[in-house]
Amino acid sequence: MDQAPFASQWDIGDDDHPHEECGVVGVWGSSDAAALTALGLHALQHRGQEAAGIVSLAAQGQFHAHKGRGLVGDNFGDAAVIAALPGHAALGHNRYATTGETALRNVQPLYADFEFGGFAVAHNGNLTNAHVLKRALVRRGCLFQSTTDSEVFIHLIAISLYSTVMDRLIDALKQVQGAYSLVALHNGALIGARDPLGVRPLVLGKLATGGFVLASETCGLDIVGADFVRDVEPGEIVLIDDAGVRSVRPFARPSSPRFCIFEYIYFARPDSIVEGTPVYDTRKRIGAELARESGVEADVIVPVPDSGVPAAMGYASEAGVPFELGIIRNHYVGRTFIEPTDQIRNLGVKLKHSANRSMIEGKRVVLVDDSIVRGTTSRKIVEMVRQAGATEVHMRISSPPTTHSCFYGIDTPERSKLLAANHDVAEMARIIGADSLAFISLDGLYRALGREGRDPKAPAYCDACFTGDYAIALTDQGDPSERPLPLLQVANR
Repeated sequence: MDQAPFASQWDIGDDDHPHEECGVVGVWGSSDAAALTALGLHALQHRGQEAAGIVSLAAQGQFHAHKGRGLVGDNFGDAAVIAALPGHAALGHNRYATTGETALRNVQPLYADFEFGGFAVAHNGNLTNAHVLKRALVRRGCLFQSTTDSEVFIHLIAISLYSTVMDRLIDALKQVQGAYSLVALHNGALIGARDPLGVRPLVLGKLATGGFVLASETCGLDIVGADFVRDVEPGEIVLIDDAGVRSVRPFARPSSPRFCIFEYIYFARPDSIVEGTPVYDTRKRIGAELARESGVEADVIVPVPDSGVPAAMGYASEAGVPFELGIIRNHYVGRTFIEPTDQIRNLGVKLKHSANRSMIEGKRVVLVDDSIVRGTTSRKIVEMVRQAGATEVHMRISSPPTTHSCFYGIDTPERSKLLAANHDVAEMARIIGADSLAFISLDGLYRALGREGRDPKAPAYCDACFTGDYAIALTDQGDPSERPLPLLQVANR
């Protein structure tokens, strides 16, 4: 499998958090479209650090592209690169590989030349019937150039016999299953779309110069000075061209959308506003609810940085216990260049986190983090805090136990490797070495989000990683060869 640049055989990144999804940005109606897109990708860097790409559209209908593995700044920090991406419209993507290897051929946006002209697409999410569709497409003679599920969109559009670009895209969207926020660019328009249940986020903003921006989060609008207009709604397609913004609804409005609840807990940047709710405030409320549910006698509340900070602030305020930065994070470390011997592996967590002994020594400490996946990093952090002199170490988690894998665009391990899928909370506390361990309840999480609790008949969010309640069919799970091939749409309108 291809590796990201500077990667050795060992990545010191946290394995106790679900890894990021992807970030998408689209700009229409600005002479600085590529530069604005690069800035937007910078703001969305937290959603994917493996690769980045931009496709621009010039006035003559010519497309230009630049892609590379690594961070946005590594690929678009040179003014000459941006100058080689002229045009009034652009489309960008940050990649975290949830499907497909991290080879350059998988870096988005994907581009293809059709009879109607060029077409580029960037996709955040996962298709749950991509393998079944790919088998059918390959049997029809389609030649796949990548291993990412996003290329399915390109081939479905290619074989559709509908006449307009929009109708072809709708034809494709009606055949895919899964979670997606999709941004596409062709000669006539910038297009944004969300899956019918709205699992993945997408927002619309307007530039002071009159152009428009699509982005995964509002922080992608803020960095380019775009005013937030609204969220693209579940099942909605927005078409942006020189005439403005138009909305198309090929799907019925869902009675109960299922926005990803982990966006509030971990994925979205704290300064973003998600579905009308400030993420920072939400995380503080989650922490306060966690303190009400599972408070413990303590001297200091310490976040596991950086994702645990707002929840720890809310916990400390509700508990009336001092909040301190008892763990300091080194922000300038990524993949290690050191060979992964057992001794170095044991030291690896200290490359990213170090204990602030003066805030910990001789104290009863509550560590607040957002999640536990495998448990290995949590165990090392608890051990580090004990070595710094803590008399007690209690761990509090601002999400319910992660007991199921995600198939909708978040990179989580298979279920057998999820600590909470195989152990109860008492066993987990023993494994990570904490004096006590508690997670926020599912109802408590919903209360922190302004609900009375979780309605099992109509959950307000996608919470399958906690419940196993998968709202979208997992068609690709199992042996696809045992299922009949889908009948791909080829009818003309």
